[in-house]
Amino acid sequence: MSTCALPSTGEPGASASMRRGACPSLAAPMQTGDGLLVRLRPDDGSLTIPKVIALAAAAKTFGNGIIEITARGNLQLRGLSAATVPGLAQAIGDAEIMIAEGLAIEVPPLAGIDPAETADPRPIAAGLREALQARRPMLRLAPKLSVVIDGGGRFGLNAVVADIRLRALSTPDGSGWLLSLGGTAAKGSIIGTFVGNAVVPALITILEKLASLGTTARGRDLDPAEIRALCRCEALSERPAVLSSASIPGSHDLGDAGVILGLGLAFAQVEASVLEAFLHQAQELGATAIRLAPGHAFFVLGLGHETAAVAQSLAAAHGFRIVEDDPRNAIATCAGSKGCASAWMETKGMAQSLVEMAPELLDGSLTVHLSGCAKGCARPRPSELTLVGASSGYGLVVNGAANGLPSAYTDENGVKSALARLGRLVRQNKDAGESAQSCLTRLGAARVSAAFEQE
Repeated sequence: MSTCALPSTGEPGASASMRRGACPSLAAPMQTGDGLLVRLRPDDGSLTIPKVIALAAAAKTFGNGIIEITARGNLQLRGLSAATVPGLAQAIGDAEIMIAEGLAIEVPPLAGIDPAETADPRPIAAGLREALQARRPMLRLAPKLSVVIDGGGRFGLNAVVADIRLRALSTPDGSGWLLSLGGTAAKGSIIGTFVGNAVVPALITILEKLASLGTTARGRDLDPAEIRALCRCEALSERPAVLSSASIPGSHDLGDAGVILGLGLAFAQVEASVLEAFLHQAQELGATAIRLAPGHAFFVLGLGHETAAVAQSLAAAHGFRIVEDDPRNAIATCAGSKGCASAWMETKGMAQSLVEMAPELLDGSLTVHLSGCAKGCARPRPSELTLVGASSGYGLVVNGAANGLPSAYTDENGVKSALARLGRLVRQNKDAGESAQSCLTRLGAARVSAAFEQE
């Protein structure tokens, strides 16, 4: 963990982060359509309101003022240049914002303060970071390798994909940790359980095994039986139940921890000036800090019941998502043509058009993916509806990913009408109580495609 990392010398284009699959850090920013992009993993404990305000000011000074929270809960700053990245790094250091470097080790956003958690995962995360930093030679691992250490609670990380996952379990002797590899908590390969001081050494053993397989090896490449033997963990006879996390947008009473206000970014982005203005208002109401969260969201800490309600109203006025059923929650967008040279679609504007033209699709039962190109950065996995930008217009992929073969097409002049027809298709054919997803499934891909393409 360090306060900042100065960019490497040389041309940004020579950085490893220019390759798809690498992570754009302060030391290795990524070239995009609107300049350089930097991704930051701040230590949650360092994100006091004044420090976040300082970060927002730095985003305006050294970038284009666009701040993003990623699907995994990391910060991204856009519109930087080779000349301004050092200034940003200095501003982050001056604000004493702690930035995690190296292996992504993730804990739930309210770790340590969520009264429903089974165990506090932070000591294990800290122990793993210390063990990795002390190890010589340092391990060479895949750039996007991730370790999730999930203590449970209302806002756990069961839905977050991880290469290596530890999940706290209640046991007769207190609590233990369930180890799994690859995927989400529901789909990963279960290895076994640990207790006590065996956890960090076992994680190091697994990471050493991955390093021995090369810098492209991921958790899914490991043999579960071999890892179970190497780590000497106790096998389970059946997979423990996996609970869904609570929706983040909204006001949440955590008992002694107070009231926590959950907010989401509209289409994953916010202007630094908007964030800055809201945080000044929240600070006047007693807010003390924020915690970044998966799903392009964050929590505001330090509020009371009455002040949380006021802050929530202010957040809505600034365009933040404040409720679970906000129709924007059902749309996944990448940076789009305003922020990426590869994109053929202005995804944020298209998302707003979708809200206006086809609200029937956005009941929360499905995800509409708006992808500026076929790479599908915002959502690599399949979606019920994926609209993909191309040089010739827009293609619709039904029940597939952005790199799938579109089954219907339209151009710039016809896209809003095409979206409206999809909304009308659901409105006119949905049975009482039926979801948009169920309706589209029943109608079938051919009919959905025909409605989109119909003149």
